[in-house]
Amino acid sequence: MGIPVKLEAFEGPLDLLLHLIEKNKIDIYDIPIVEITEQYMEYIRQMQEENLNIMSEFMVMAATLLDIKCKMLLPKEVTEEGEEKDPREELVQQLLEYKMFKYMSYELRDRMADASRCVYRAESMPKEVLDYQPPVDIQELIGDLTLAKLQNIFNSIIKRQENKVDPIRSKFGKIEKEEVSLEDKMSDLELYAGTHHYFSFRGLLERQSGKIQVIVTFLAILELMKTGVITIEQEHLFDDIQITSLIYEEQQADGETGSSD
Repeated sequence: MGIPVKLEAFEGPLDLLLHLIEKNKIDIYDIPIVEITEQYMEYIRQMQEENLNIMSEFMVMAATLLDIKCKMLLPKEVTEEGEEKDPREELVQQLLEYKMFKYMSYELRDRMADASRCVYRAESMPKEVLDYQPPVDIQELIGDLTLAKLQNIFNSIIKRQENKVDPIRSKFGKIEKEEVSLEDKMSDLELYAGTHHYFSFRGLLERQSGKIQVIVTFLAILELMKTGVITIEQEHLFDDIQITSLIYEEQQADGETGSSD
């Protein structure tokens, strides 16, 4: 019967390699790859077969070690600079990085353990002491500042504020929006055109109460022209534009037809 051996638990293949190097007191920059590979393979043979997920990681490292072992037996490769390439260089770099992070984890673990043993005393100072504020000496605070100097400072600040005000825009009044719609204005003009055959374009605009009214009236005239409610004509350049109501003409024509019947 085989003798049961309790193996140490390692976090990964690099952890096992680092353990073997430290156990054999080997220089990490000059690893005897043959000896380390044999010890590594011996550990793998002793691992339990049911740990297949863990075994896969260790088997990959075993293949890497065997590959390095084979390269060590072959003539060494030479770089472009003429230097011999060590097949162990990449593995050594991985081991150094792993060792650094491993010892950093030990340091953080020790600090966490030390912090768990620290107990901080709650604040015990009386509220009156915490709320205390030393009195302010007005004379010391003001120093040689006099009322005259304060007045001069105040005047200079006011002057700056006045200089920021636009002398023209500050006199503008508040512009309020006039509530007028194009549809309402068109309705008003249709009613007006129903009782007026001819009327002046300028006179129509002059009767409006504001700028918005003038603009909306002008747009309404354009819309009524498009729909065939009115027509416009100008006899000479710069003359007043005359508007002719087609609604008025239709109403007159309907009236004459009705009287003849």
